[in-house]
Amino acid sequence: MFLEYTISQLDIGPMPPDRADEMGHLGFLQWLGALPGDRSFAQEAERALVLSLPAAGYSPALAVFCDLVARAVAASPAPLTLRLPQATRRGGARARRVTP
Repeated sequence: MFLEYTISQLDIGPMPPDRADEMGHLGFLQWLGALPGDRSFAQEAERALVLSLPAAGYSPALAVFCDLVARAVAASPAPLTLRLPQATRRGGARARRVTP
């Protein structure tokens, strides 16, 4: 749903190139920040392109947005395997009561 909102904000027709570039970048950052963490970036990017490419021909801001999404997919790194540190006990209240 947030993708559709971003597209509607960018789909405002002709504008100067510098303004289109600025709005396209802001739209990309807005879309990127709203991506759900439990979904594939590549699938979300493909969805963004499918929904926004038809209007990119007459909306310069959307064209910039589409270009940024396509470049992000091309430069997308492999997923990282991240682990939290192993849980360890540090003594708790009992350790705090012991006098050094």
